[in-house]
Amino acid sequence: MNRLANASSPYLRAHANNPVAWFPWGAEAFALAAERDVPVMISIGYSTCHWCHVMARESFQDAETAGILNEGFVSIKVDREEHPDVDAAYLDAASAFTPHLGWPLTVFASPEGHVFYAGTYFPPSPRPPQPSFRQVLSAVREAWTERRSEVDATGSSLRDALAAAATAPADAPPSLDQLAAAARTVVAREDREYFGFAAGPAFETPKFPNTPVLRFLQHPALTADAPDAADVASRALSAMARSDLHDTVEGGFFRYATRRDWSVPHYERMLTDNAGLVEVALAAGDDATATDAARFLVDVLQLPSGGIAAAQDSESIIDGVRNEGGYYRVADRSALQPPALDAKVVTGWNGHAIAALAAAGTRTDPRFLEAARWAADAVLESNVADDGTLRRASLDEVRSAAPATLEDYGGLARGLLALARATGEVAYASRARALVDLCLGDDGIHPLGGGDPVLVSQGMHSHAVPTDGASPSGPSVFAAAALDLWRLGAGERYRSAAESLVRAAADVALSSPLAHGAILEVALGLVSAPRQVVVVGETDAEIADAARRVAADVVAVVSPAQAAAFAEAGFELFEGKVAMDGEATAYDCRAFTCALPTTDAARLG
Repeated sequence: MNRLANASSPYLRAHANNPVAWFPWGAEAFALAAERDVPVMISIGYSTCHWCHVMARESFQDAETAGILNEGFVSIKVDREEHPDVDAAYLDAASAFTPHLGWPLTVFASPEGHVFYAGTYFPPSPRPPQPSFRQVLSAVREAWTERRSEVDATGSSLRDALAAAATAPADAPPSLDQLAAAARTVVAREDREYFGFAAGPAFETPKFPNTPVLRFLQHPALTADAPDAADVASRALSAMARSDLHDTVEGGFFRYATRRDWSVPHYERMLTDNAGLVEVALAAGDDATATDAARFLVDVLQLPSGGIAAAQDSESIIDGVRNEGGYYRVADRSALQPPALDAKVVTGWNGHAIAALAAAGTRTDPRFLEAARWAADAVLESNVADDGTLRRASLDEVRSAAPATLEDYGGLARGLLALARATGEVAYASRARALVDLCLGDDGIHPLGGGDPVLVSQGMHSHAVPTDGASPSGPSVFAAAALDLWRLGAGERYRSAAESLVRAAADVALSSPLAHGAILEVALGLVSAPRQVVVVGETDAEIADAARRVAADVVAVVSPAQAAAFAEAGFELFEGKVAMDGEATAYDCRAFTCALPTTDAARLG
């Protein structure tokens, strides 16, 4: 029975014709495992993952290996981008068995969901000290049938250990001194020869854009106490823009470089990386690089529906053979079939793109603003369930069954708020506020429904503070959206929500700032008085253009009618703000206290 053919994930559809009897993520697979009294093998990956493709070709398309799996296991295939909470929970568990986490992630669990062994890629033949995948399957099956008590004890003790490792919230959010110290720690990790950051002192590990930490370093609140921070971010951006990581033909940046000098890229191109780099470039004043990343989002990833695809694969077919990166290394691509898109529209990730494109559209090319509006309308049409709640993703405008995460509610809300500021249309801001409100309950901050039902039933949710890797984590982006609402005058409850999420992550984030840039950026927003610039009047006036160049937490250019609509909708920042004598008028505010209104563009510095 082919259970993946109609999946809402291109990754699952790519495995639909494997001889492995795959199940999609859900309770059915675990119930069958209990009925058959066999372990569950959970394989987690994503459609543009090179080593996921390799393991699929070597093992999951092999009839003999599939026979072993089908006889002795129930096999589940998971798209980590569709089910990020599932991925996070199993990554936590896998860390007990291997220090080298990544994808494909291969996990073995009991029918009750207790993990007792895990790893990543396993080859088809032994490569000492790495066993083959069949050897792993044989060892797991032997343990399950001959040493069940040990297996059960491992699963139970691991779950208890993960729960015990959960950290308590800090008593208060970090101070500016603490945040500046964290920034100086990051600055000290700069690769002074090739720029950016590497994980170890030998600088031999792959280098990633790490946009959340670059945005943290760019925060104006660090200017006095970490004066080198913004320059470190600018140097990293410039180095990437000059390197092979940057595709100058179609725009955009590849996922990571395998060499310290940003050369030999891993050629997949992600929505998340490029949306983040648009915002980094705009903050650095590098409009050319921002435009280049934005045109990739629009010209390559934006779908006919208006939604923006999750990624573009690293592999393509050249002369009948799958080739990683070959498409990008040729001078003329016009005769080649481009690598496939992962065309699922992920709600939170589209929020990142909407925010980036809205900002780029006000600074560089107006078509980016229209693309942001088109994407927002597409997501609100395709990724919202009949009851008004969000779904994680859609494919071909068909909603996934996967529930939305905090990243989706926060990411889309943040994107809609950016679009509201850029267009002056309060409806986007009101919709953003409604999404945030759905997650603010008396029992804490969480997506409506409380998370993935299978994980909840098994007690298998992640207890770790999530990291900000290629993009902000769910708590980080939700906190950013809540802080944005507060800055627009929506009320103190939103600042309180942001503060509670920052306190929950504070200790871990301060100790590992390279992995928690986004939540640290929000923390800086809590300890620094916001600057809010509102221009009321003609949106193409000189003072409006000047405002769009100001480095402020809020820049909104609105007509008089739009200002009134914002105020009426409960966004108090816009109260009493009018166009004086019919001229476009700027209000430059610090912590909601505004200087005298002005019609002189030169006074906006």
